[in-house]
Amino acid sequence: MEPRTVDGRTPDAEDILNEAQRRLQARAPQGIPARQTWVDRLNRGVFWLARHWLATFNVLVGLFLGALLPPVLLKFGLVGAADVLYAIYRPLCHQYPFRSWFLFGPQLAYPLTAPVHVGEMNTLSRFIGDAHMGYKTALCQRDVGIYGFMLLAGLVYGVLRGRKTIQPWPMWRYFAFGIVPMMLDGGIQWISYAAWLFFPGLINTPFETTPLMRTLTGALFGLGIVAAAYPYLNEYFEDVRRVLHRKYNTSIPSLEVTL
Repeated sequence: MEPRTVDGRTPDAEDILNEAQRRLQARAPQGIPARQTWVDRLNRGVFWLARHWLATFNVLVGLFLGALLPPVLLKFGLVGAADVLYAIYRPLCHQYPFRSWFLFGPQLAYPLTAPVHVGEMNTLSRFIGDAHMGYKTALCQRDVGIYGFMLLAGLVYGVLRGRKTIQPWPMWRYFAFGIVPMMLDGGIQWISYAAWLFFPGLINTPFETTPLMRTLTGALFGLGIVAAAYPYLNEYFEDVRRVLHRKYNTSIPSLEVTL
């Protein structure tokens, strides 16, 4: 076999070393492009989230409000699908019928007329309603208020943030208007039931708050989450978007377009 020539001459030791180095360099990066591709994909995903975090959050909260669907499904006879949704939300909410909203019936709510023990409450939690009184939602009134107003406030924030800078609520305001009302409303109720159950005769009837107060305090809590947290999240994701845009402005020119 004739030796390979370089520019018409027989390669010397330097030529061989240069060729070996070239081949090693050609082989070394073989694993890097795949890794770099995954890094780029992850950064693209983070960049997309940085641009669409608010829409993502609103969609997730809206999906969580699928707890309003079981009454609709039961109205149309889709019992199996409704049971699945009740089961999904059961670990997330007590689902007491006397503290839940009812749809497709003569009343939106059926508050207690007399106190019941915890064991009976847990038994009643399985009651979903019927065609005469309507069907309960899979989340209680307070939870519906929390997530319903989180969604509403998130949508309003999406409209306003493009027009002006929205300052976050200070924590004292969130505590005073978002946490304290719900803590008092639910806390007094819980303490009164505990006293009624464990200290018979101390009080005749435990305090049972109203559907309106449960919903109102839940709504203030949900509104407070958006008012206190979303402006900070917006600032954070804006910083992430700017950093990634600067980093990939030349290496990935289509970053803004594709995402």
